[in-house]
Amino acid sequence: MRKGWISDMTIFTCILLGFLVVCAIAASLSKNLLNTILIFMSYSLIMSIIWILLESPDLAITEAAVGAGVTTVLFVVTLKKIHAVIRSDEEKKKTEERNGENE
Repeated sequence: MRKGWISDMTIFTCILLGFLVVCAIAASLSKNLLNTILIFMSYSLIMSIIWILLESPDLAITEAAVGAGVTTVLFVVTLKKIHAVIRSDEEKKKTEERNGENE
């Protein structure tokens, strides 16, 4: 490789940083809470890859386990508990039919 050329790893790191910025902006602008959680999970996974590139595998494992794993599960469970996850039209119709039969 000649002097002055950017290495493949530098390009890969810049692409990851770009995705990181896109995820951060998308998470803050998203109106749907479930989409925001999925974007946040993607952010954590990209961040764990960046930690690996920075040669810090302990932080990468922690970020993947806590950021993408446990936190995502807790957010989804919380959305279900507060009934913020919107059900599909078919599920709404089935629920209405069941409620109509019980009366």
